[in-house]
Amino acid sequence: MHCPFCSATETKVIDSRLVSNGNQVRRRRECLDCNERFTTYETAELVMPKIIKRDGRRKPFDEESLRAGMLRSLEKRPVSMDDFELAVDRLKHRLRACGEREVNSQVLGEWVMEELRALDQVAFVRFASVYRRFEDIDEFNQEIKRLQAEHPSVDSLTKPVNDD
Repeated sequence: MHCPFCSATETKVIDSRLVSNGNQVRRRRECLDCNERFTTYETAELVMPKIIKRDGRRKPFDEESLRAGMLRSLEKRPVSMDDFELAVDRLKHRLRACGEREVNSQVLGEWVMEELRALDQVAFVRFASVYRRFEDIDEFNQEIKRLQAEHPSVDSLTKPVNDD
């Protein structure tokens, strides 16, 4: 680390502390040449893999795009923002942890559907209908039947709502 006062390259760390919920290290340093003290902050550089789109284009991971797609599916559904944020965090962690430089968008889409299935079955079906490009009502029915087979409590998707 170069000293910001005299540009010397020899400095020593005199104190280190975790900050930002443990995501950053604050270091107090002293220049060995001019004896001035200064503070540095270190964070891990977490590189997200590129996403390979259906048409073969490679794009940087776009968290805002991920959020927008999930939020569209969750619109007017009883899911808390805390649960939503945890799902997004799990997806980002899974992307980083996969260890790949590039991830196919179909893989990411399946991961998103897993998270949405756990959050809200209606949001899952909404997302799946766009993501899997459902062409007609039969494809919706097939997905609902698959959900009902996996989770018998999903009958609420097909029962009429009584607004008494």
